[in-house]
Amino acid sequence: MSLRMSHGQRVIVGLSGGVDSAVAALRLLEQGYAVEALFMKNWDEDDQTGHCPAAEDLADAEAVAQRLGIKLHRISFSTEYWDRVFAYFLAEYRVGRTPNPDVMCNKEIKFRAFLDYALSLGADFIATGQYARIERDADVVHLYKGRDPDKDQSFFLHLLDQSQLARALFPLGDLHKPAVRRIAAEAGFPNHAKKDSTGICFIGERRFNEFLAQYLPAQPGDIVDLDGTAIGRHQGLMFHTQGQRQGLGIGGRSGDSGEPWYVVAKDLERNRLVVVQGKDHAALFRPALRTEAPHWIDTTPPELPLRCQAKIRYRQADQTCTVRREDGGTLHVVFDTPQRAITPGQAIVFYQGEHCLGGATILEAAATIG
Repeated sequence: MSLRMSHGQRVIVGLSGGVDSAVAALRLLEQGYAVEALFMKNWDEDDQTGHCPAAEDLADAEAVAQRLGIKLHRISFSTEYWDRVFAYFLAEYRVGRTPNPDVMCNKEIKFRAFLDYALSLGADFIATGQYARIERDADVVHLYKGRDPDKDQSFFLHLLDQSQLARALFPLGDLHKPAVRRIAAEAGFPNHAKKDSTGICFIGERRFNEFLAQYLPAQPGDIVDLDGTAIGRHQGLMFHTQGQRQGLGIGGRSGDSGEPWYVVAKDLERNRLVVVQGKDHAALFRPALRTEAPHWIDTTPPELPLRCQAKIRYRQADQTCTVRREDGGTLHVVFDTPQRAITPGQAIVFYQGEHCLGGATILEAAATIG
């Protein structure tokens, strides 16, 4: 049975300047919590020439806090972000993988650095405007999908542990985004129609390749087909990911189908990018994958082998699969339907219906038999 929260407890909301966190703060006030807010700066703008509009976001956060009559704290977690998120981001690209910094940001910044700071201020909980739900039983905190399937963010929260979730509130978990905007407009928030932020803050509006090349040396090499025939040149494997179509610069060849080319693999040893022609080429689909050791959210890990659903990318429909443990604690996941563009470094997140069980980092696409 879920436990009811005690009203009057102190909550600090991560107020980003966006409409979601603004409505989260409003809902908590309406539920009787003692609400304060915190604006986090997670990137040094001097390093990226203002592409992440922190000043505009701060002004919007201040306007919302003033309208709600709540205190707004301000703090920079840029050092923590660099050490715990950006360093991981670069390390993954160095070894040819494609990382997901949003997952790491939740684990290390929003629900560690922010949580620790809020607790030092005497808060009982922290809250964010993320679309997810929590259910609290006597001995465990469960994470569930948000009610809005288009906005559900449990995928990005799958690395949180019990101590983090026990102190977390997600006031928008039962709402759909149109309702959130309507509530914001009715409350008179000046940011009620503000566009949702997308992408990674530290990259901002710049081209991804130009940004990454500032930190990692590019190593040009051949683009080859499945037969190993060179058909073009790449400027660095780090600029490409499985399933990618754009930016390959491969023209038509005599006798080919004329269909677009897609990245199917990275040959790290020979610094070659392997491509195939056609969005539905068989080489883009694999029936299984292997992962690093998983993180399970609940105190008791699920019993393996496990039949469940999984996602290998945000917004993907649930995919039915069987999860088995390998020697060394890694996982072998076999899908009922072959998956397109399985990408090492990305997350696979496991579900039983609406219940988020946890997840793991993908090591490689694999054969059906482990």
